[in-house]
Amino acid sequence: MPPPRTRGTALRRRLAELRGPDVPAKALDARALAALAANPGCSRRAILDGAGVNKTALASALGSPSAFGQSQFALTRGNAFEAKVKADGGTELLRLVHERLDPRAEPPAGASVPDLTAVGPEGRTARTALALREATAAAGTWTLLDHPMLALDVAGSPAFLEPDAVVVHPDGSWTVVEIKSFPMLDGSADPAKVGAAARQAAVYVLALEQVAARLDPAPPVRHRVLLVCPKDFSNLPTASAVDVRKQRAVTRRQLARLTRIEDIADALPEGVCFSPELPADRLLAAVESVPATYAPECLSACELAFHCRGRSREVGAVTTLGRPVRAELGALTTVEDVLAAARGEAGDPDDPAVAALRRAAQLRGEALEAMCR
Repeated sequence: MPPPRTRGTALRRRLAELRGPDVPAKALDARALAALAANPGCSRRAILDGAGVNKTALASALGSPSAFGQSQFALTRGNAFEAKVKADGGTELLRLVHERLDPRAEPPAGASVPDLTAVGPEGRTARTALALREATAAAGTWTLLDHPMLALDVAGSPAFLEPDAVVVHPDGSWTVVEIKSFPMLDGSADPAKVGAAARQAAVYVLALEQVAARLDPAPPVRHRVLLVCPKDFSNLPTASAVDVRKQRAVTRRQLARLTRIEDIADALPEGVCFSPELPADRLLAAVESVPATYAPECLSACELAFHCRGRSREVGAVTTLGRPVRAELGALTTVEDVLAAARGEAGDPDDPAVAALRRAAQLRGEALEAMCR
């Protein structure tokens, strides 16, 4: 077996070949990781994200452009709000952390904001780890890390993550801060958006725990993160503490279930490439060579969702009806199989799903017959 360094080099070379010649890798961020963890059985997304393929360009090249993602206006508004929150050395941000998460500590006057500048993601990751270690050792002080860089192993491939901020408390504990531009009205925000932010923050918590585990003693990473949003209809920041223990546990379990990227890559046919510059027929064959696990939830989380939905509909896959329906139908994987089982033309009568379908078909027939009398 080749040494880990050799295997890592070979994997990076293989992933670069899958992207295409001279195509830069697209960074795998926490939002993408959270979506990947929500659908760990999708080998297609795993290999495309692992290889750094630009799925937006890929979807357009396949003829199924995606509407997934934030508008430029929303991005600009979010950046302006984040700058306001972090102004003056993060005075307002630290005040919110103190107020919502650690009111018994000394007020964060004169907090440290270390410089995290370094060359490349590996250099920034190492600089962040050093800053966290130094801040933890400086007991009794507050430290704000603005856009630190963290690394998280995902299916054997490193993903570099950049949270909005990490705060080191006077007691040495660490807190993830998420800054969002959606409003918090009367102290509460849209539950769907809060849930998405919590899943994203849970990825950062997992990455921070890996950094903490390398220190002795390991500092605690707080399971409550700070969500900062505009207050009501103003541009003034307010905040809420969000417990991400559930999201962290689910994300950790799902990421552990992911097939290793190198195993998926090794199973691909020779010469497969996902470059959007390829002819349409060759690109389609390359994408279809990797199995996908489509579900309606993909529409809000994956740039290739429209393409995968179209292919699922072509083969009549029951996954297009949602995961709960798919789970209820057991071995019946296509709509044609379901209808045949309901009509009594196929399926094992002892299968609970088949029996339920036939009973439902019988009741439907009796209802229609009664209506026609």
